[in-house]
Amino acid sequence: MLSVEEARARILAPLRPTTPEVVALAEAWQRVTAAPAVARLTQPPAALSAMDGYAVRGTDAKEGARLRVVGAAPAGHPWRGTLGPGEALRLFTGSVMPDGADAVLIQENASAEGDTITVNSAVAAGGHVRRRGQDFAEGEVVVPADRRLTARQVGLLAAANHPWVVVHRRPRVAILSTGDELALPGEPIGPGGIVSSNSHALAAVVRACGGDAVVLPVAKDDAAALAGAAEAARGMDLFVTSGGASVGTHDLVQSALAPAGLRVDFWKIAMRPGKPLLFGSLGGVPLLGLPGNPVSSLVCALLFLWPALERLSGLPATGAPVTRATLAAPLRANDARADHLRGTLDEAPDGTLRVTAFPRQDSALLRLLADAEALILRPPHAPAASAGEDVKVIRLDRLGL
Repeated sequence: MLSVEEARARILAPLRPTTPEVVALAEAWQRVTAAPAVARLTQPPAALSAMDGYAVRGTDAKEGARLRVVGAAPAGHPWRGTLGPGEALRLFTGSVMPDGADAVLIQENASAEGDTITVNSAVAAGGHVRRRGQDFAEGEVVVPADRRLTARQVGLLAAANHPWVVVHRRPRVAILSTGDELALPGEPIGPGGIVSSNSHALAAVVRACGGDAVVLPVAKDDAAALAGAAEAARGMDLFVTSGGASVGTHDLVQSALAPAGLRVDFWKIAMRPGKPLLFGSLGGVPLLGLPGNPVSSLVCALLFLWPALERLSGLPATGAPVTRATLAAPLRANDARADHLRGTLDEAPDGTLRVTAFPRQDSALLRLLADAEALILRPPHAPAASAGEDVKVIRLDRLGL
């Protein structure tokens, strides 16, 4: 059986970022840039006042000096003259600095009487002035390629005069759950049947990672049904199946899809939960076969589907961030498989992050996974760990999944 790390590397190896497309800036949030975005103008385009006050010459604006106000320049209405010695110009935040001025005397530090002001506190050259190009200059890269756009970067692109952005196309992912016993939520449930949760959960993971999910109807444990579902995956960037990848009599994914061109790279990983994981390709489309068990499926999605979607989106395939926490209770020694224990988090009086594994770790307990705030990562053959020891964790409470 492969290790988690080797399996992830082999899944990522054949994946390539999707092709670029152009989208309106209003639709660019959370999209991944496919090319550097270069500023189309200089910001600010001129020296501007940072405060309400008066444009002055620093050499004139000494405490007690009296200056003559020669006009006003609201934001968006630059003054066309040149400020001379002993003169001041009324400005407001965002007003263009006039020629001849090099400082702004804020209104709180001036006393006005008619068309004359008295300087109550001196201001030096450059004071309260936003210089031209202080934020960025025309031609400068403001957002590099392969960045998922935040609201802050969308605002930056707008300021840089970009109405459109070149981004990677969202990865298209087909999701197929298999099993005679499965019914979709709201459908009649037959004898011995259960409701299928995996398709919806996996679709949520795909969308949270920036992909477009296509949820296919449940495929029964029948070779013809599985082969027919495979046709729906053509043209996709990734085909994700759930269930049917093991070696039971009714686990037909490998045998049913072989005539359709399934090529298996590997299956089975030395991990818990999620041992029966399969990866290969079907007609040129990468296929990720996840376990049918809901908890196993979601844990595998976190470890393998997430970085795969990052790679397809043009991002570094780092996956879920790993941090450290202190055990609040001891853990038993681990066996030969990497374990991923579900648990809760709290904060010790000294501010230390603590993690507590649930007493039950049955991979059928989806409610516990929904309540979990962390996965505790236990490497193969990890010795018993005492309370107070540090362990690696993935913080589920901060993933937005």
